[in-house]
Amino acid sequence: MILPGQTIGVLGGGPIGRMLAQAAQTLGYRVHLFDPDGPCPAGATANREINSPYDDLPALREFARQADVITCAFENIPADPLNAIAPIAPLLPRVEVLHVCQNRQREKAWLRANGFPQVRYAEALDGDIASMIGQVGRPCVVKTADYDHDGRGQMKITSDADLEHAAAIFRGRRCIMERWVDFSCEVSVIVARSRAGEIRAFPLAENIHTRQVLDFSIVPARVSAGITREAVQMTIAMAEKLGIVGLLAAEMFVMPAGDVLVNELAPRPHNSGHWTLNGCETSQFEQHLRAVCGLPLGSVSVRKPTVMVNILGDAWFARREGQGAVGARREPHWFAILGEPSAKLHLYGAGEPRAGRRMGHFTVSAADIETAMGRAKELQELL
Repeated sequence: MILPGQTIGVLGGGPIGRMLAQAAQTLGYRVHLFDPDGPCPAGATANREINSPYDDLPALREFARQADVITCAFENIPADPLNAIAPIAPLLPRVEVLHVCQNRQREKAWLRANGFPQVRYAEALDGDIASMIGQVGRPCVVKTADYDHDGRGQMKITSDADLEHAAAIFRGRRCIMERWVDFSCEVSVIVARSRAGEIRAFPLAENIHTRQVLDFSIVPARVSAGITREAVQMTIAMAEKLGIVGLLAAEMFVMPAGDVLVNELAPRPHNSGHWTLNGCETSQFEQHLRAVCGLPLGSVSVRKPTVMVNILGDAWFARREGQGAVGARREPHWFAILGEPSAKLHLYGAGEPRAGRRMGHFTVSAADIETAMGRAKELQELL
């Protein structure tokens, strides 16, 4: 076991790294952070921050020698740096897990090989999407094989004009083409698996996206008990099959007939799990640390129905037109949230606000989900 007082190394200094570091400090651990860009949001919460490219192997090895265990707040790190530090300190999740989950092509191949249901897809590994579109039909979505963030690197194709435009954008890039599906809702499950194989699943979250970015996470999800059971059991099975140590987040589509399809996986704390900071007995960040440090997993009981709302950089501007925030910059109306007893505000120290950039989130808890959702929407408008 890695006990309080020892050092946890965290790769990635964004908002997730920041909240991991905060949870680790609360438990009494030291935190060393490695991120190519600095100063980064997590740096203010770490005992030490190292800013250097991931391919700076001497700096990365020195970082690893000072850590008792290393984990990731960001999985899209090249394999060579990960392989360089894995022999020095335990890296959890393992390199093999990160390798699968950091690329859509490999992830979808893994899902198919292991019999987990997903949307029909085709691979366009040289960017020649025009010749592959017949395998999935239209409408469809083209995505880069390497994961992007916040919906970038994706394009929906409906018409010939869309196809021509996409062919020019994605030419020469490894891509995945997915059949567009008319789902009833999107949900996510976050499962923790410890070194000893102990597993705990957080309650199912219902997710609402706006402009391809997560807007609301709602717990409990407004789906049937059968759908909840299927999504949770499937995510547990994936975590066990991967042999993951830490968290596995699975985003899923719920179809009109009630079947559940896997959309994406993330081997780390996830934006749709931020509600756990206030709505659950154990936050996803503490649970991840418990798992990688060999501690007993915490309770995943829900304190109250909770809604999480993302705060984007758009909130700093007077209005939004198209894909950009415009008008005079001003400070969001924080008193709207801070004056609401049922709400909790979390800001990430993410730097300069810009359209679509995740700057923070807030949660609202209430006796029932309808009340929590109604108040969350009101506060979002006031903000």
